[in-house]
Parts: sequence; C-alpha cells; structure tokens
Amino acid sequence: MADDDNQHSTSQSIKARLQEGNQNSVFRNKGLLELDTVIDEDRIVGRDDQLDNIISYIRPALQGNRPPNMLLYGPSGTGKSLIINAVCEQVLELANSQGDRFGVIKINCQTVSSHDRAIYRLVENAAQKAGVDIGVPESGVSTDQKLNRFYEILSNNLDSIIIILDEIDLLLGRRRNPDDEPAYSKLLYQLSRASHLGRIGGHVSVAAITNDPRFMQNLDGRAESSFNPQDVIFSDYDADQLQAILKRRKDAYQDDVLNGGIIPLSAALAAQDHGDARKAIDLFRKAGEIADRETEDMVHENHVRHAQKEARRDRTLTQMQGLSTQKKLSLYATAVSSVYSQRNLDAIPSTVAYRVYQFLVDILDVEEKSRESYLRYMNEAETYNLVTSQKRGRGFGSGVHKEYTFIDDSEVVVETLETDFRLEDAKHEGDLIKSVVNAQINNFFEGS
Repeated sequence: MADDDNQHSTSQSIKARLQEGNQNSVFRNKGLLELDTVIDEDRIVGRDDQLDNIISYIRPALQGNRPPNMLLYGPSGTGKSLIINAVCEQVLELANSQGDRFGVIKINCQTVSSHDRAIYRLVENAAQKAGVDIGVPESGVSTDQKLNRFYEILSNNLDSIIIILDEIDLLLGRRRNPDDEPAYSKLLYQLSRASHLGRIGGHVSVAAITNDPRFMQNLDGRAESSFNPQDVIFSDYDADQLQAILKRRKDAYQDDVLNGGIIPLSAALAAQDHGDARKAIDLFRKAGEIADRETEDMVHENHVRHAQKEARRDRTLTQMQGLSTQKKLSLYATAVSSVYSQRNLDAIPSTVAYRVYQFLVDILDVEEKSRESYLRYMNEAETYNLVTSQKRGRGFGSGVHKEYTFIDDSEVVVETLETDFRLEDAKHEGDLIKSVVNAQINNFFEGS
C-alpha cells in the first residue's frame, strides 16, 4: 500500500512539474520558430523581388494555364523554400475557393536515395493529397509502374499541379562512376515532359530548389531542354534583414521576456555565418529553450551565446560521427594544443600536435600510430571541414611542416571529443596535458 501511495505521489509530482514548466515558459507560440513552419506573408522580409517573380510565374495556375518550370537557387537559409511554400499555400486557398482542382506536391530529396525511391515518394504524397490509396507497393514492382500510378492519380484528381523538389541536387542515385547521369536529371526529364506526352491530363510544373548555382550544367541535354526553367536567384541575408526577420517572429515569445540585445546579437552571429536565416531563427529559439531549462523568466544575451556554443557543438558532433578512435585522438591532440597554448597560437604546427598525440596515446593506453598516419588522419579532418592547413618552412635546411587552424572554436572541438568514453580519461589530466603542450610549443619555437 505504501508503495502505491509513493508511486501516486511521484506521478503527481511529475505532472505538477510538467504543468509548471508549460506555465512558466518564455514562449507563447514556439511553432513560429520551427524551421519547417509555413509563415504568413507579412513575416517575409528582404525577398520582395523573389516574391514578385514567383507570384508572377505561378499566377497562371489560377487562370487555367500552365505555370513555367522554376529553378530557385542560392545559399542555404536564404528563403527559397520559405517563399515558394508561402506562395503555393495562397494559390491553393484561392484555387479551392474558385472550385479549381489545384495541388502542390513536395518532397525533400535529401532523404531520397534513388530515382525509384523519389517516384514512390511522389506517389505517396499525391495519394495523400487526393485521398486515395497508394495503389502500388514500395518494392516488388518496376519504377515505371510507380510512375504510371503517379500520373494516374494526378490525372484523375487534379487539373493543375506544382511539384516542388527541395534540395534536388542531393538526388544523385546509385552511380557506378561520376560520369553517369544523376537521378535528378532523369526525374526532371520525366516530370517536365509528362504533360507534353499526354501522360497527365492537367498542367504540371516543377519548381526545383538547390544551393548549387551550377546545377543546370550537370543536367543531361534532354533534361535541360525539357525542364527549361525560369531562374529565381536568392542571395545571403545581411544583418539588418536578419534582424527584421527575427522582429517579425518575436511574438513567438511572451511579452517583455526578451532582453533588448537578443535580436541584434542573434542576427549579428548568424550574419557572420553566411547570412543564413535558418541559423538566426534556430539561435533565437534555442536561446529561449536554454532560458526555460534554467527556469529564467527573461532571455538574455548569455543565453544566445550559450545557444551558439551548443549549435557549434552539435555541428561538430555530427561531423565527427563515425570517426575512429585514432582519428579522434589526432584531432583532439591538435585541438588541445590550440586551447592550452600560452602563446595564443592561431595555427598549430603538426610537429607539436604529433608530440602531444604521442603523450595522449601513452596515458590512454592506446596503440601509437606513425607521424604519417597522424598527417593522413588530419588530411581527412580537413575534408570534413573541421580544419584548414597550410605548409610552412622553418628556414634554410630546417624542412617544411604543416600548420592546422580550426574552422570552429577549438575549445568546442575539445569539449565535444571529451564526450567520447574513449577520451574521457584525458579530461581528468588537463593540467598535465597543458604542461606537455606548452613544453612542446616552447621546444618548437626555441629550436627554430
């Protein structure tokens, strides 16, 4: 009986704490800061030209005509998906009010591994929009059968369709060699020719979204001719535009919970990172989440800086997933050499980092690899965009060495690597590692 009472008390306590967290949150409508939210047109900032162009291209759908195909390109986080989705939502509402059978079908190609899988995703999406059965299995039938089913659903249920293919350049498919036609080329050819060939009764337009300005150069000649899109170019946001974007979403928060410097700081930090609005919004949201975790009733600048550090750590962790212990040790030795250096070095000589690596493998009881292996591991880290390198000479007869500079904060790299259980013992030897780092740095420069 006592156990039942204790369990009931614990259950009540959890419920009370959950409800208290909701009541005391700094957020009013957190959904406004979710990256996949389709926002109202009055929240769109700094994209007037692109908005006007896309409206003019899609307007014919409301007049019973076929819109042109479109190619939206520009850096990540510059509003491509935001604008096309916002316009299509409005067209959908107007078409429905007129009794027109208009549809928008969207897939994100980042999660699609092949041409066959892309077609099946289109069938799934079209069937859901039309409220009909998919009609074909995911496997066990040919891609042509799936494509025919897709055309059948569209012809029977819609008179005008816009197909949005987000991040289309990532749909490469299974290619035996780099010269093979990418899967997106075949897909664009099939979709853009469907109406002309009578495969679909209504009008079909394709809006392809990519970060790659050279995307059209990689298309097969037939696909390029058939697709023949209207280009809509998106440039980076500047800090003022990012501020305006965040101001139009500040009602995601409760009244009077934002410190005055929150929006300018979030915008400035995102502007440094190539003007990516997604990162600005993500930073703005994460700052509030940190304030909630800390049961603060205000969001301060330190929450934004904490959010930026968490974002960098998450990005670094993603980049490091799958690295072997030896690769992580090589990276860790180089990063701690940067963090612990009393000379505040921007670039770490490979000679120093390798000596630190040798010390680390000794205290962690790990097999020691050669200097050539260390350099090979660091070359791989460079391909992962974790470091940059350049060769340096030390004077006549002294040879050449490499110097490594971290793209993100080396302290974040150290903290992230120390979460790996194979490296956690190094965390407890900080003072000893620091002395080894500076001894090796002093030896390096005094010997030059």
